[in-house]
Amino acid sequence: MAFDTIKLDKGLYATGKSFAQALEAADPGENYRGTALEGLDAFERQLKRFGIRVSGAGSDRIEKFFTSSQTATLFPEYIARAVRQGLERADQLGDIVAATTLVEGLDYRSVSSDTTGDDPADEAESLPVTLVKTKGALVNMRKHGRVLSASYEALRYHRLDLFTVALRQIGADIAKAILADAVDVLVNGDGNTGTAADVVSMGGASLSYDDLIALWNSFDPFTMTTLLADAGGVSELLAMAEMRDSCAGLDFHGSGDLVTPLGAKLIKSAAVPAGQLVALDRNCALELVKAGDIVTDYDKLIDRQLGRAAISSTVGFAKIFPGAAVVME
Repeated sequence: MAFDTIKLDKGLYATGKSFAQALEAADPGENYRGTALEGLDAFERQLKRFGIRVSGAGSDRIEKFFTSSQTATLFPEYIARAVRQGLERADQLGDIVAATTLVEGLDYRSVSSDTTGDDPADEAESLPVTLVKTKGALVNMRKHGRVLSASYEALRYHRLDLFTVALRQIGADIAKAILADAVDVLVNGDGNTGTAADVVSMGGASLSYDDLIALWNSFDPFTMTTLLADAGGVSELLAMAEMRDSCAGLDFHGSGDLVTPLGAKLIKSAAVPAGQLVALDRNCALELVKAGDIVTDYDKLIDRQLGRAAISSTVGFAKIFPGAAVVME
């Protein structure tokens, strides 16, 4: 079936797959190898089919999506993609998440592991046993999102390029809310016994380089790869004499990238409680659990009822190895 003969309707949003997956199944990308359309996915081929430009100075007005019932079907997917772009640009989970699990429902239990015995074992002695079992408490899944409150009449003459900027900001706001959930689980645990982070106290009233060394040293057998702090905590770190060497200064002033204390990636987040540093080994501390992708109220969007159209993402977090996260206060 050619991309310009596919019938687009609301049913593509109700197949049990995402709209993009359902469209790709009906119009596989492998059929376009060696053609001018190679490299475009099924949704992008539909934009080309109907001549809809969503970016650049020459982008179309929003009303272009509503010239027919078929083009209106593409509108929710355009919104989901723009929100996802903003979420991915602001996303910092890649520096703190060790594994991502996709689930279809909201009831999910992660696993825990515990090792007993010493390694190496003497001859004729048993090797250490690592017990992996399902946790008792469910992962707390939370929905984050925004309600798109704007009438179609108010937006129809605006360019899609401008509207995309607003949608990306929605994605960025969702990313910040999700990061706050991750920080909460790192600090307070995931609801299972013994998953709260160990606490290391600072040696004085303010953070010192000796405190950083003590924090780094508390991670055995893990490795401190990431540090999270609020604005005040980041200021204290950057003000340390040890963080003002010429190489670190040139990198920070030239690129805006924060210095890496003791090799750890430094992340500024308002979600970190004031006066605390959250340190972790991103390779084994946290599991991200996602219930689907970005969800939009496709019925309302297709029918131009933008006034109460919700855009959301449902996620949760679980501790993998509790000892891989430490809090300093």
